[in-house]
Amino acid sequence: MDFDTIAAISTPMGEGAIAIVRLSGNEAVSIADHIFKGVGGKRLKDVPSHTIHYGHIIDPANGQTVEEVMVAVMRAPKTFTREDVVEINCHGGLISVNRVLQLVLTNGARLAEPGEFTKRAFLNGRIDLSQAEAVIDLIRAKTDRAMNVALSQMEGRLSNMIRHLRQTILETLAHVEVNIDYPEYDDVEEMTHQLLMEKAKYVREQIDRLLQTAQQGKILREGLATVIIGRPNVGKSSLLNSLVHENKAIVTDIPGTTRDVIEEYVNVRGVPLKLIDTAGIRETEDIVERIGVERSRQMVKEADLILLVLNFNEELTKEDEELFETVKGMDVIVIVNKTDLPQKIDMERVIQLANGHPVVTTSLLEERGIEELEEAISQLFFTGAVEASDLTYVSNSRHIALLHQAKKAVEEAISGIETGIPIDIVQIDLTRAWELLGEIIGDTIHESLIDQLFSQFCLGK
Repeated sequence: MDFDTIAAISTPMGEGAIAIVRLSGNEAVSIADHIFKGVGGKRLKDVPSHTIHYGHIIDPANGQTVEEVMVAVMRAPKTFTREDVVEINCHGGLISVNRVLQLVLTNGARLAEPGEFTKRAFLNGRIDLSQAEAVIDLIRAKTDRAMNVALSQMEGRLSNMIRHLRQTILETLAHVEVNIDYPEYDDVEEMTHQLLMEKAKYVREQIDRLLQTAQQGKILREGLATVIIGRPNVGKSSLLNSLVHENKAIVTDIPGTTRDVIEEYVNVRGVPLKLIDTAGIRETEDIVERIGVERSRQMVKEADLILLVLNFNEELTKEDEELFETVKGMDVIVIVNKTDLPQKIDMERVIQLANGHPVVTTSLLEERGIEELEEAISQLFFTGAVEASDLTYVSNSRHIALLHQAKKAVEEAISGIETGIPIDIVQIDLTRAWELLGEIIGDTIHESLIDQLFSQFCLGK
């Protein structure tokens, strides 16, 4: 495909050692060459591909030197976009890199839309849609595990699996057509049903394998919304600070100090948590604190994981028992804090109320019990086979939804075969599954959805 030439700053804005202005398109080299003055009169249009060159950016309008740069030239098709790509390495200041970008735009390039470089890589066939989406997952990864899942998807692990399933469905449909059009045996109908059933069950089994990793994959990609709850002054803010390893929340012995929701991302044994420290849940006359308590209750409803904190030095209260009732049916870890003080809490009752959920004792003041808590969080969400490094993880909500729909279509085909529905109806269900799987890798997807997906990318990627 022939597109116009685009340009954008591909490094974060602000002061730094280096900032990069990236160009992609048929005119990328000629535009850069027009504003570049190399040592000894070197011209970019004459240099070999995948080489880098020292020189200056010059404003052709007045001959003024704008920046001292290193310019990398990469010729199509061996580039990220499969177009000619030029990267101008500037000093990392706000003014200098913007001056270079403005000069590039003045001399024929267009400012790239968010994600447009990756979109071109997709449209030019270098990567499929699932690999393109993995690029943004890689940028946003908050743990090593999340990064490894994104890298695996970028390398095409999921794509290869989806293509294999689509090819299986396609070959099956082709065999069915041949059997119907050119029957060589009397029992052709029975053979066709047998073939369809065998292949449909195989595809369903493989989709199930992918969906088994969906919960863990989604956690790695998006993080766990983890809400810390408990009565005032049980140590919720201290717990947040211990997990984050910084003093993010105000810690005092005055009940009701935290009056709003405090959020922080933290990596716990490879599990990304979006930690939310809430206002202590209690009845209060303070208007501001009451608003915080209501927000806390709302956060609990939306949470993936609850860390319920109790006080080792106080007897269980009616409010504590109500909290257990509030989080019934949710993933909960009970933390009994302040074990450095004399015991007043009934631990047997706590275990009974926890109803099988993990119970961890801590003294956050003396930094005891944090490792046990981190292990409990890791065990709760990453156990058994899901740890296997050879699994193809599914982490994207769009992919998960499409896999569920494809599985449903395959199951309808299996049900149709079992009840003796005509073959052409069964074929419709399998064709639907083939199309849904194609949407994951972008083979059968609407242009508006493509635009929507790439609009989530940062500018310059």
